[in-house]
Parts: sequence; C-alpha cells; structure tokens
Amino acid sequence: MSLLSDCFKNIIAKSRAGSPWMVHLDCGSCNGCDIETWACLTPVYDLERFGIINAGNPKHADILLVTGTVNHRNRYVLENIYDQMSSPKVVVSIGSCANSGGIFKDCYNVLGGADKVIPVDIYVPGCPPKPESIIDGALEAVQKFKLNQEEK
Repeated sequence: MSLLSDCFKNIIAKSRAGSPWMVHLDCGSCNGCDIETWACLTPVYDLERFGIINAGNPKHADILLVTGTVNHRNRYVLENIYDQMSSPKVVVSIGSCANSGGIFKDCYNVLGGADKVIPVDIYVPGCPPKPESIIDGALEAVQKFKLNQEEK
C-alpha cells in the first residue's frame, strides 16, 4: 500500500510542478503594479502559455504575487493568505512598494516590504515593473517551486 501511495504522491507533485497556480494580493498600491500584473494575463503577454494558472482561492495556489505597501491593517490579510496556501509555496514581491515600502516607506502606518511579514523568495524591482520583468519573476518562481517540489 505504501508503494502505491508514494506513486500517487509523486504523480501529484509532478502535476503541481508542471502547472502551478498563482494568487495575486494587492496590499494597497497605486494600482500601477496591479495593472502591469494583470497585463501579463492578457493575450499580449500571455503568462498562461507557461502553464501558470491564475487562481481565485489561496488554498489552491502555489505562488503568491504581492503588490503594494504592507501596513498595519493589511498585514493580517497577507499573513492569513500566506498561511492558507499549501506547502511548498513561493512568494514573489512585485514593485518598489512591496519590496521596500517604496515612496511610502517613511509613512507612519507602513511596515515596509512584504518581507517584514512573510518570507519572500523573489523580488521584481520597478515602479511599476514592466510586464516582461513580472513574467521573468513568475518563471523564476515556477523554477523555485519545482525545486521545492523535488525536495519535498
């Protein structure tokens, strides 16, 4: 029975690595990064051609895309969504605000980047970053996710 269950676990792991699902969370940005992130899903850039599917539920997602500044109010939402995702998971921080707080880093309510709340694996710089950069970050996240799947 153990051999059969190991075989099923192996099939599921390879399936997840071949077609990871992502969820996008805006922590309160100016929408520049969000527009560029959503542009990656349009037919012009077509992020789905790489096998990445946009999920609406964090419980189904393998990759978390974070945009915007993290403040005292939305930090709990970010932690909650991160905790709902199954392991292994990869976090991509998109834009200056999600990376370090951006132009809002000196505001009283801003904690800084997403890495102050959850572990971030990949940083995509820019204000806002170009869709090509976001796609590069997402593909790097897929590679990291595949490595994490193999280790598991």
